[in-house]
Amino acid sequence: MNWSETETENDIEATPAPAAPVLSGGALFVGDTGSLPLEARRALCLLLAGPSVDAQRQPAQWAALLRNEDDVRSLLCELFLELVLDRDGGVAFTRQYDTAELDSPTLLRSAPLTFIESVLLLFLRQQLAEADTRGERAVVAEFQLVEAMSVYQKNVSTDQAGYGKRVAAAIAKMRENQLLSKLRGSEDRYEVSPALKLLFSAEDVQALGEAYRQLREGDSSLFAASDDADE
Repeated sequence: MNWSETETENDIEATPAPAAPVLSGGALFVGDTGSLPLEARRALCLLLAGPSVDAQRQPAQWAALLRNEDDVRSLLCELFLELVLDRDGGVAFTRQYDTAELDSPTLLRSAPLTFIESVLLLFLRQQLAEADTRGERAVVAEFQLVEAMSVYQKNVSTDQAGYGKRVAAAIAKMRENQLLSKLRGSEDRYEVSPALKLLFSAEDVQALGEAYRQLREGDSSLFAASDDADE
């Protein structure tokens, strides 16, 4: 073979890289007709995916949400959704707008709470209220949650092991929905999401608290259907 007939590395012409598309205005990708900046769009996606945007966990999206609040509210209205935003608590989420007699589609999924889940939520909401009065973050240990639920066992089940599994499942559900967030470096301590202040008003807490007090004192007829719901 003659070397003059062999291509060397320098003889090979490099294939030019495709030119990057030219984007106009505030477009983020080809075909983009949106107007929100990137982090605001991410915040909007978090709101739609649920359950919330949290200032501590998503600081960039939280800041972008505050800067673009009016535009985000307008876009959510197009979907018959309302932005619920607590600046002091650093949390925001969406809920269906009350459109009165207007026939509007429902985009947000809802699921009924079991008795154990509702009791757990009430306990967490109370812990949040107590922490607020002290000006502190609401932090709970897992054993506190288990103890708080144990007083209701006689009204729900005589199977202690089975009841323990239901309590564990309820705690897992709170974590899945970001109402409980495990503290960094801890295996069994959680922070309660301030979103609960928006989900449960003081009036709700008072009414539920009274109902559960009667239940603890033996009036199991208040939640006669709860056993079936938890099975």
